[in-house]
Amino acid sequence: MYILLMGPPGAGKGTQAEKLIRDYGIPQIATGDMFRAAVKSGTALGKEAKSYMDKGALVPDSVTIGIVKERLAQDDCKKGWILDGFPRTTAQAAALDTILHELGIRLTAVIGIKADSKGLVKRIGGRLVCKKCGASFHKEFRPPKKENVCDNCGGKLYQRADDNEATVEQRLAVYEKSTRPLIDYYEASGRFCEIDGDQSMEKVYSDIRDALKKASK
Repeated sequence: MYILLMGPPGAGKGTQAEKLIRDYGIPQIATGDMFRAAVKSGTALGKEAKSYMDKGALVPDSVTIGIVKERLAQDDCKKGWILDGFPRTTAQAAALDTILHELGIRLTAVIGIKADSKGLVKRIGGRLVCKKCGASFHKEFRPPKKENVCDNCGGKLYQRADDNEATVEQRLAVYEKSTRPLIDYYEASGRFCEIDGDQSMEKVYSDIRDALKKASK
């Protein structure tokens, strides 16, 4: 399964990706993780990306696309992957198509999780993250057993600075504006499937599984 997972902040991509990883035995590949791994391993592209990141500048497409290609060619990706955070533009989407063609890979499906913006603000506004292990919790939907203490490692939980209501609303507006052309791009190719993210987590996952079964026939 080669899955491109899309959705606004708080739509539940992380939760659904965990289930896909468990059931299909494929890795989740996030843009941030790719950059960090490339920088840590000291590859030529990693060093180039770091030079931009250290200056607080955006990493150009040529570097980003190169890092994506290197990552998707690694052994753990041979049976499939869940790509999250890339592409972000139609130019990157076209570049991804080229990469997949060169690697002999056919994209199984583009899964877009859609959710009501008011509900997303509520979801993100209550999100808590462990400082030690990075595990996620929620004040209302997934509270820790002990207040502000991680169930997994006992680390302290905190709320990210950009998870406040005003910032979340701005992030959602930016996402909607930047993602619409991408959705149009994949809809035109017949690979896009929209899932209602306002359902229960179990129903969302069931719908994703159904969509993948249809797409893989």
